[in-house]
Amino acid sequence: MTSAESKQTVALSSIVASGAMVAMKLTVGLMTGSLGILAEAAHSLLDLGAAGLTWLAVRIGDLPADERHPYGHAKFESVSALVGTGLLLVTAVLIVKEAAEHLLSSAPPAHPTWYAVAVMAVSMAIDVGRSRALARVAKETGSQALEADALHFASDILSSGVVLAGLGFVALGWTKADAVAALGVAGFVAHAGWELGRRTVEVLVDTAPEGIADRVRTAIAGEPGVAMVDSVRARLAGATVFVEVVVKVGRGLALQQVEDLRQRLTGRIRSAIGEAQPLVIAEPLALDDESIAETVRLLASVRGLDVHNISVATVESRPHVSFDLEVEADLTIAAAHARATDLENALWTELGDEVGVDIHIDPRRTHVFAGTAAGHEQIEAVRRALEQAVSTFPLSRGIHHLRVQQRDDGLYASCHCLFPDEAPIGEVHAIIERIEGHLLRSVPGMARAVVHAEPASHPEGA
Repeated sequence: MTSAESKQTVALSSIVASGAMVAMKLTVGLMTGSLGILAEAAHSLLDLGAAGLTWLAVRIGDLPADERHPYGHAKFESVSALVGTGLLLVTAVLIVKEAAEHLLSSAPPAHPTWYAVAVMAVSMAIDVGRSRALARVAKETGSQALEADALHFASDILSSGVVLAGLGFVALGWTKADAVAALGVAGFVAHAGWELGRRTVEVLVDTAPEGIADRVRTAIAGEPGVAMVDSVRARLAGATVFVEVVVKVGRGLALQQVEDLRQRLTGRIRSAIGEAQPLVIAEPLALDDESIAETVRLLASVRGLDVHNISVATVESRPHVSFDLEVEADLTIAAAHARATDLENALWTELGDEVGVDIHIDPRRTHVFAGTAAGHEQIEAVRRALEQAVSTFPLSRGIHHLRVQQRDDGLYASCHCLFPDEAPIGEVHAIIERIEGHLLRSVPGMARAVVHAEPASHPEGA
């Protein structure tokens, strides 16, 4: 049996079940005068109408896409569910009105009988079977109309239980219990309508399924040829998730390479999201400074590499990017060069071979140094070199918090250097680099210098 046949069969069986329950509840309700059972009959009558609408909706919803409905007809099921929501809420209002009138009047109480109890028990058994069957097919096919129908029957189970409890209390002497039970039925009906309406409206206004964008990005992460994922949009229609993804690709890729990339991405998305219909749009990456730098960070990140000091310039009318690539200090030169070459080739694939690439391999310090306090002469030599360097830059306003240590690989010095609050960070960074370089050149045995920039208004510097 096909998915469409399965949906139509279970929807048709719901019509039969709803019709039988309406007849039973209405007959017994009139015979006993039970407002709770009559409320249940009204509820089941609405269920009958909703079941008929559901059957019609699944028949239309399974029609193939056409010129006027390029995304298919699945949203007819959502419209059906929305109508069902309205019917549920109207039913709840009418039941509340009738129950309130009975509570405020001196109408004769209901007459609980064995057949009234039997009808409600049979009704609950039918509701359990139909709710499970509808929910199962709804889950298998993603049918919102069948989900709504399953929700109707599930609410009937609870409301029938409330009616039975009301009849029990009437038998014990509480004559208003039947009207109170009807109010309970109205509460279940209103809650079911609210939940169904909320989900239906989300589909009708094209609310993206929760987490879908992250799932798509995860599915296509690291695919060679993708410089960046620009946007992800998704909408739900029945069981189908229509996904539109815009990716940026290198301008140097040939048309066939772009098409092959689109097909790979489409396959990845379908593998991650079973009922997805992806549309992958590939756009050339604009080669401005920021996009080039972002591409470097992205391609390094997916390879587990760390980069810093990224700079982009124009050399001989061509964009040129340079940066430092951090690798483990104990890595061989051949292995480090292989990583740099792989990243370099990836950048050319994304950005085009008209972009120049320079990669400086920088060893990453991964071990902890055992340091001891430096001697007085060493500290003074560092201080004199710092004061000499700072005095040559008008923006720098003195140093403090100088610390000098003797480590296994040489002297390590750190300090705070004050700058005017309004100083541009770019200029400040350039000055710091020159101060650090001066220390390394002028102090014998200096292995590393770290100068921390600080605004002059900072409490420690003021």
